[in-house]
Amino acid sequence: MSCRASESTASDQREGTIEKRSQRQREIITRLRSGRTLSVTALAGDLAVSDETIRRELRALEDQGVVIREHGGARMATPVHEGPLHQRMEENADAKLRIARAAAELVDDGAILFIDSGTTSCFIARQLVERRSLTVVTNSLHVAKDLGGINNNRLFLAGGQMDYDYRAFSDHVAQEYVRGFTPHLAILSVGGISIERGLMDFHPGEAEMSRIAYATSKRVLLAADRSKIGRYALIQTAALTDVDILVTDEPLNEDYARAFAHAEVVVA
Repeated sequence: MSCRASESTASDQREGTIEKRSQRQREIITRLRSGRTLSVTALAGDLAVSDETIRRELRALEDQGVVIREHGGARMATPVHEGPLHQRMEENADAKLRIARAAAELVDDGAILFIDSGTTSCFIARQLVERRSLTVVTNSLHVAKDLGGINNNRLFLAGGQMDYDYRAFSDHVAQEYVRGFTPHLAILSVGGISIERGLMDFHPGEAEMSRIAYATSKRVLLAADRSKIGRYALIQTAALTDVDILVTDEPLNEDYARAFAHAEVVVA
């Protein structure tokens, strides 16, 4: 074989390796986009490669700022914002509907509620249209539209500057308004749940709304589908121990079951 042919073959092999690595990295990113932290072992099994190969790809992705490596695994680098409400309403919609139906069973006629502007909370509000004499405090236009003016309900809508992506009010004016109420039950959503970091959200105003609700409500119902478990968000809002009821769509693994042992856990 000539030197030129040898060089060509070596080049083809290098390109093939680069192509395989690029494809493997794309597959890793696809799996991490769920927002969860995934282990090296799990990724290696999914991609049918060695643990060391996955570690090498994760190092490369970390150098690019795409992922954050953790002990034994990795997660996507935290995004600084979520998509608009209409887009998020379509994500995991079946799971959110199951959660909403289960959560609604825990709400009695005449309850005093705070309901935040998260998508799962909007799903829950739609399941409460048969309840009567509710007092609803909310910063969400969607919740206000669904529950205001029906069944002898009373509605208190926080005002201020509207965030059009969220269809909600969460600036300092809205926060001060909500701070004056003492609900029987706060129905809250969440951006991410971590054993190490607790409860997290993406939006500063919504994160503060959650803090207010945890501080002023007699009980807190947290509605979170499985994609939120092990997911990181931008801003810490509360500790896991601040949750009284967790409604989710999949049984918790052993670590999270221990972390929520103090709470009532409902699997829809």
